[in-house]
Amino acid sequence: MAETKTPPKETKAKETKDRKERFTTLSGQSLDRLYTEQNLQPWDPESALGYPGEFPYTRGIYPSMYRGRLWTMRQYAGFGSATESNQRYRYLLSKGQKGLSVAFDLPTQIGMDSDHSLALGEVGKVGVAIDSLEDMQALFDGIPLDKVSTSMTINATAAILLCLYVAVAKKQGATLEKLSGTVQNDILKEYIARGTYIYPVRPAMRIVTDIFAWCRDTLPKWNTISISGYHIREAGSTAVQEVAFTLADGMAYVQAALDARLDVDEFAPQLSFFFNAHSDLLEEIAKYRAARRLWARIMRDRFHARDSRSLLLRFHAQTAGSSLTAQQPENNIVRVAIQALAAVLGGCQSLHTNSLDEALALPTENAALIALRTQQILAHETGVSNTIDPVAGSYAIEHLTNEIEKGALAYIEKIDALGGMLRAIESGFVQGEIQKAAYEYQRAVENKEQIIIGVNDFIAPQDNSDPRETPTLRIDPQTERDQIARLQALRAKRDAPRAQSTLHELQRRAATTENLLPAILAAVEAYATVGEISDALRQVFGEYQESVVL
Repeated sequence: MAETKTPPKETKAKETKDRKERFTTLSGQSLDRLYTEQNLQPWDPESALGYPGEFPYTRGIYPSMYRGRLWTMRQYAGFGSATESNQRYRYLLSKGQKGLSVAFDLPTQIGMDSDHSLALGEVGKVGVAIDSLEDMQALFDGIPLDKVSTSMTINATAAILLCLYVAVAKKQGATLEKLSGTVQNDILKEYIARGTYIYPVRPAMRIVTDIFAWCRDTLPKWNTISISGYHIREAGSTAVQEVAFTLADGMAYVQAALDARLDVDEFAPQLSFFFNAHSDLLEEIAKYRAARRLWARIMRDRFHARDSRSLLLRFHAQTAGSSLTAQQPENNIVRVAIQALAAVLGGCQSLHTNSLDEALALPTENAALIALRTQQILAHETGVSNTIDPVAGSYAIEHLTNEIEKGALAYIEKIDALGGMLRAIESGFVQGEIQKAAYEYQRAVENKEQIIIGVNDFIAPQDNSDPRETPTLRIDPQTERDQIARLQALRAKRDAPRAQSTLHELQRRAATTENLLPAILAAVEAYATVGEISDALRQVFGEYQESVVL
């Protein structure tokens, strides 16, 4: 007869004095001393967790996750000229990187050519300068676009850069149906957090849905948008706000596509997301799980998607740039490793790890290699990729997942009551909430309630006789002069009447409801520049004027 085991008596943790009165996550959410099954009641593992690859996808969107295929290691890079960036891409690919991620300079992001008066001093500084198809060809020289996945962090000019990419692929003889990658194309977060917008909100949304429709037929493997919580978090939001505002943006894009008479299951499988990987390990893991579960329910219950692929929250993660410090920069290697671990345990599909020197300048080649090696060590030495969702069932993780989901839902309900995300942005509600969160965090840092090593505690004494310098990458001012010279030479040698004709056709389409992408592709193939194409649309759509939120 089997022995009957009696359950252990309920025990209490020894009463000891805590280090501080209140413990919180990095976002300020209160943490209990201990979590037990009581914190999860009522909780049904079947409906809350399920299995990997099955609704509600809390445990991951694929049945085998990293046992079948590791996440894509996609280091974000781009600086100076197209030729210089091409050399960095080839270097990273030779060291085991599996996909490209392109950073563009500010003039390219806001639709200005390198010789524009407002571009002075910014050409090639925070990314690569791209003015024309000639530059795009140099950027991907020797890189077969049908064999590599490319992510492009571009928003207001996303349609132009996507068409430039397609034009290069066509010149390479690539089959467009084989092209894979992502264009960020998330204009709403620009109004919320980042500022590289051009047009007013409504015509900008029209461009987004035109990309959806065109890619459905032309680039079936391309991810048409990367709905970005990364920049929302970098602007100072909490983890709950990052989830809420990112998914609310996603809902606005889905609704806009439906209003443009696209079927949800035609475009939703090509949606992707982009989240921040911050330093609070447990909160970040829970954040990804909550976002994945909430999005699946939104797509099924609100938008009535029937294709299971439409329910999947596929996401890229990047470690938190705002967490990097110029003080004791070597500490950033540790920060990035922990943040990357959170992203992997949270089930990311691709990952960028920041370099130790990014609080000082663009990353050097050596720093970028250390960042890539960090991912490779996680993948091949730690064992975390060998078991699917190993954190499931942790009382603390599941409690935090539930709390983040609840908090995000409460925000989404507020946004619905305001009339949706576009109105919430136009009224300044979203921006105001982020500003309040950023203020509270900064106050916690100043009061030392939140410790940042090397900044407000554990500060290393400076020895002026032996300064420690971190090697940094500097952009030679000659790069800008050379870029402008190439641009002006291009304008002189191209077929100017052909270029002008394509710009007139683009303006004609912009004044109608016709899709803009075929006209943009024709313009870039005629060597019209990014600035010229953007200006053509400015004349029809106007420019966005930011309202001040106090």
